Amino acid sequence: MKIYYGLNEFGNVKNPVVTTGTFDGVHLGHRKIINRLKEISLKIGGETVILSFSPHPRLVLFPEDNNLKLLSSDSEKTKLLAEAGVAHLIIHPFTKEFSRLSSAEYVRDVLVNKIGTKKLVIGYNHQFGRNREGSFEHLKEFGFSYGFEVEEIPALDLDNVNISSTKIREALIRGDISTAARYLGYNYSITGKVVQSSKTGRTIGFPTANIVPCERLKMIPSDGVYAVEVFHKGAELKGMMNIGVKPTVTEQNKRTIEVHIFDFNKDIYDQELTVVFRKRLREEKKFSSLEGLKAQLEIDKTSALDSFS
Repeated sequence: MKIYYGLNEFGNVKNPVVTTGTFDGVHLGHRKIINRLKEISLKIGGETVILSFSPHPRLVLFPEDNNLKLLSSDSEKTKLLAEAGVAHLIIHPFTKEFSRLSSAEYVRDVLVNKIGTKKLVIGYNHQFGRNREGSFEHLKEFGFSYGFEVEEIPALDLDNVNISSTKIREALIRGDISTAARYLGYNYSITGKVVQSSKTGRTIGFPTANIVPCERLKMIPSDGVYAVEVFHKGAELKGMMNIGVKPTVTEQNKRTIEVHIFDFNKDIYDQELTVVFRKRLREEKKFSSLEGLKAQLEIDKTSALDSFS
């Protein structure tokens, strides 16, 4: 996959078959659109093109809104799109100036003059241009004028639910990682750096790596204990993760992400780990003593190992 950091870098593509959007998470709904792009490109001898944006438009349009959480970082999204078979990815800087383009200017200046769109494929209820004024009906009119075709893809239904990034975030907020994985088409993960912690886990035989996500806006699942796979420098390990405030060992209401890796005893401070969620084991709870916590962690470890088998 070729990557272009801005529309001005893009050019010389035969019969571009285009879609556009943020593609956060690159979930099954997105892949339905991508698969259609690939079908059309094969039919007309074209090449697939995705126009995406960075930063996320909401960060520019609503800078005071601190509620946005993302399913994928830019690097994760790029990797997922490459795995999905996209030929060309344009990551265009999203600015307030860009957001002020009218729907007509967006089609003329971006889709036609910059990309040379031969066919445009969009998701259901796609809106574009200043104040989201443009619609599918507008695109059909513009396409007739500028000589490109437009196709709208219905939302992908799974379990009678329209798959969307919002629905996946809602599942993660509930700690429902199995539903999130079904909608994504893969297991959700977090990549972060290992930082210093209180080291209380070592005193009860369960040392943990305290992780700070590399992407500050990364969506973190709800508090609880999870069975996880851990990837470190090419090694695939197994473990269990606690997300929460550790009420048994601290009075501070500070949320942390800590993973205990099974059969692992290396110094990995300041190194990156990728943690893949496999199963939610239980809610976080407060125990009356460290001995009570240790007994529960032994049970959790057995449950985690059983989930892998």
